Amino acid sequence: MDSLQIFPFLRTIVLASLISIAYSQCPIYTHYANTRHEPFSNGTWSLSSMRPVQSCRSFYSEDVEKTIERMSNVIIDPDLFRLFENSWPSTLDTTVAWRGLSKPIEASAEGGKAEESAELSFVITGDIEAMWLRDSANQLQAYVSLLKADGGKDKDSLASLFRGAINLQARYILGDPFCNAFQAPDESGIPRHSSQNSDTISPSYDYYRVFSCQWELDSVASFLQLSNDYFTATGDWEFFGKHNWTRAVTKVLDITHAMTIDSYGEDGTWQHTPYTYCAPYGGTPINDCNGSPHRGNIGLVRSFQRPSDDSCIYQYLIPSNMMYSVALNSSSFIMSKLEDQKQDLTTRMRTMSTSIRNGIETYGVVQDPKYGRIYAYEVDGFGSAILMDDPNVPSLLSAPFLGYVPMSDKVYKNTRRKILSRDNPYYAWGPVLTGVASMHTRPGKPWPMANIMTILTSDDDDEIVRNLRWLLQSTDGLGVMHESVDAHNAASWSRQWFSWANGLFGQAILDIEKRKPHLLKMGYQ
Repeated sequence: MDSLQIFPFLRTIVLASLISIAYSQCPIYTHYANTRHEPFSNGTWSLSSMRPVQSCRSFYSEDVEKTIERMSNVIIDPDLFRLFENSWPSTLDTTVAWRGLSKPIEASAEGGKAEESAELSFVITGDIEAMWLRDSANQLQAYVSLLKADGGKDKDSLASLFRGAINLQARYILGDPFCNAFQAPDESGIPRHSSQNSDTISPSYDYYRVFSCQWELDSVASFLQLSNDYFTATGDWEFFGKHNWTRAVTKVLDITHAMTIDSYGEDGTWQHTPYTYCAPYGGTPINDCNGSPHRGNIGLVRSFQRPSDDSCIYQYLIPSNMMYSVALNSSSFIMSKLEDQKQDLTTRMRTMSTSIRNGIETYGVVQDPKYGRIYAYEVDGFGSAILMDDPNVPSLLSAPFLGYVPMSDKVYKNTRRKILSRDNPYYAWGPVLTGVASMHTRPGKPWPMANIMTILTSDDDDEIVRNLRWLLQSTDGLGVMHESVDAHNAASWSRQWFSWANGLFGQAILDIEKRKPHLLKMGYQ
């Protein structure tokens, strides 16, 4: 009898070894995504095939593959289907860098409780081998429509992938709550390198654990969003009581409350924020790395950086506060399942959510001479405001997508009109792509992410079609979403491997299928 039949575990080891050998022979996707591959789509744009061969993909989901096959009969235009086929599965195909179990924790003499191994998922952003809290949460959100309960037993399910990401994000937050991007966990065996540079950041952190330590409010909001996405799709609230989720949420509440303080004490003394960021080569907030003075205790939470990783001018970043308010409220329903009748944390979450919303509506709405009442991008609580938008989500454009307001909200509609016009200082236009650009890449280079969000927040067929056409013609023939594209030159772009934008495009196409299926039955040649 075959030894592999006698020892089933040996079969697993051998198969794992063979898979590891095969995967090591796969092309580096950063290079692969930089060139065109046959077969090309049979349309005007002749878009490249960009999915790695199946043996080189980092995660397999039968439901995702079936959906792609089904959509091949839904999307009539060959270029549009190829763009969907390449983009939507990008996170699963290329960015699940490692999955496994945490080391079990034994009970300690000091009273620490034993903890069983937890699923972990290390999901990188793409061409940078690090896990951003924001990016990974949004990357996985692309598959929420297919997420279903598995009883916690299927280690190869989408549900397991989500649980692993939630567990790892909770670990990261407990260790370094002000940081936004992290290196691989110890258990992965993936080599780690020091992230130390000339920046001076307080509180200090482990350079071999953290990749980037920028305080971005949307990072912790993304952790709550990911948690709620999993809970809403599966109903599995018991999972959140097994490991460190409650402790991580408590930490999030504590640090965000600390970031609501006034810049001045009652006696007039200057108060340092709990987090400071000094970058000698640009981006350092003024006033000893604390930023501009801010009126405190108005409901809003300060954020030192935007979701683009650029420093805020005024640290009450309205889109991030919108996202955090929504995420607190939605994830509070998970907490309510876990707590006893006192509901202490649940109450804290809901109270803070309401307080932030009140702060936004009181201090984050300004009067524009042309558009009327609109949401500001950043404010300081003293009356200063930045009127613009950035393409990275959370953005003002994405407010309905985040669940903060409906698309019909009057203040949002006024804001949207300004954002998608030349009255937005970061609006860019040209023959290749027209939309919202970012200071992160420079003016004149719109981000496809903003065009995708325009689609997701529109009920106008013409606007949706126009943006789909722009996206099709701006990939430089590669058939994937770039970070930014020169409005006048499709060959000038940044990031060939940006899985978040890819997944968001897939979400938009699936959303169009639900809301406006006739738009997928037309040609875009």
